[in-house]
Amino acid sequence: MKRWCWIMLGTAMACGAGGCEKALFQEQAPRTQYERFDRLRGGYQPPVTYSPDGEEVPNLRARLMPYSQ
Repeated sequence: MKRWCWIMLGTAMACGAGGCEKALFQEQAPRTQYERFDRLRGGYQPPVTYSPDGEEVPNLRARLMPYSQ
Protein backbone atom coordinates (compact mmCIF):
# COMPACT_ATOMS: atom_id res chain seq x y z
CA MET A 1 0.00 0.00 0.00
CA LYS A 2 2.79 2.43 0.86
CA ARG A 3 4.57 1.61 -2.36
CA TRP A 4 1.43 2.38 -4.35
CA CYS A 5 1.06 5.75 -2.58
CA TRP A 6 4.68 6.68 -3.40
CA ILE A 7 4.18 5.73 -7.04
CA MET A 8 1.02 7.89 -7.25
CA LEU A 9 2.75 10.80 -5.53
CA GLY A 10 5.72 10.56 -7.91
CA THR A 11 3.42 10.43 -10.92
CA ALA A 12 1.46 13.46 -9.72
CA MET A 13 4.65 15.45 -9.17
CA ALA A 14 5.99 14.51 -12.61
CA CYS A 15 2.74 15.60 -14.27
CA GLY A 16 2.74 18.87 -12.34
CA ALA A 17 6.32 19.68 -13.34
CA GLY A 18 5.61 18.88 -16.99
CA GLY A 19 2.85 21.49 -17.16
CA CYS A 20 5.25 24.42 -16.77
CA GLU A 21 6.05 24.99 -20.42
CA LYS A 22 5.90 28.06 -22.60
CA ALA A 23 2.84 28.71 -24.75
CA LEU A 24 2.48 26.71 -27.95
CA PHE A 25 1.69 29.77 -30.10
CA GLN A 26 3.14 33.25 -29.76
CA GLU A 27 0.64 36.04 -29.13
CA GLN A 28 1.62 38.05 -32.24
CA ALA A 29 1.93 35.06 -34.61
CA PRO A 30 -0.68 34.82 -37.38
CA ARG A 31 -3.29 32.17 -36.58
CA THR A 32 -4.59 31.48 -40.11
CA GLN A 33 -3.46 32.00 -43.69
CA TYR A 34 -6.02 34.82 -43.99
CA GLU A 35 -4.56 36.72 -41.04
CA ARG A 36 -1.08 36.30 -42.53
CA PHE A 37 -2.38 37.66 -45.88
CA ASP A 38 -3.86 40.70 -44.12
CA ARG A 39 -0.65 41.41 -42.19
CA LEU A 40 1.54 41.17 -45.28
CA ARG A 41 -0.66 43.59 -47.23
CA GLY A 42 -1.20 46.09 -44.42
CA GLY A 43 -4.91 45.35 -43.96
CA TYR A 44 -4.76 43.73 -40.53
CA GLN A 45 -7.44 44.74 -38.05
CA PRO A 46 -7.25 43.66 -34.40
CA PRO A 47 -9.99 41.21 -33.34
CA VAL A 48 -11.18 43.40 -30.45
CA THR A 49 -11.37 47.10 -29.70
CA TYR A 50 -12.20 48.88 -26.46
CA SER A 51 -15.36 50.86 -25.81
CA PRO A 52 -15.24 54.22 -24.00
CA ASP A 53 -16.12 52.30 -20.84
CA GLY A 54 -13.02 50.12 -21.24
CA GLU A 55 -14.86 46.94 -22.22
CA GLU A 56 -13.56 44.65 -24.97
CA VAL A 57 -15.83 44.79 -28.02
CA PRO A 58 -15.48 42.59 -31.13
CA ASN A 59 -14.10 44.64 -34.02
CA LEU A 60 -16.60 43.24 -36.54
CA ARG A 61 -17.23 46.36 -38.60
CA ALA A 62 -13.56 47.00 -39.38
CA ARG A 63 -12.76 43.31 -39.96
CA LEU A 64 -15.67 42.75 -42.37
CA MET A 65 -15.13 45.95 -44.39
CA PRO A 66 -13.96 45.34 -47.99
CA TYR A 67 -10.30 46.02 -48.82
CA SER A 68 -11.13 48.69 -51.41
CA GLN A 69 -12.30 51.19 -48.76
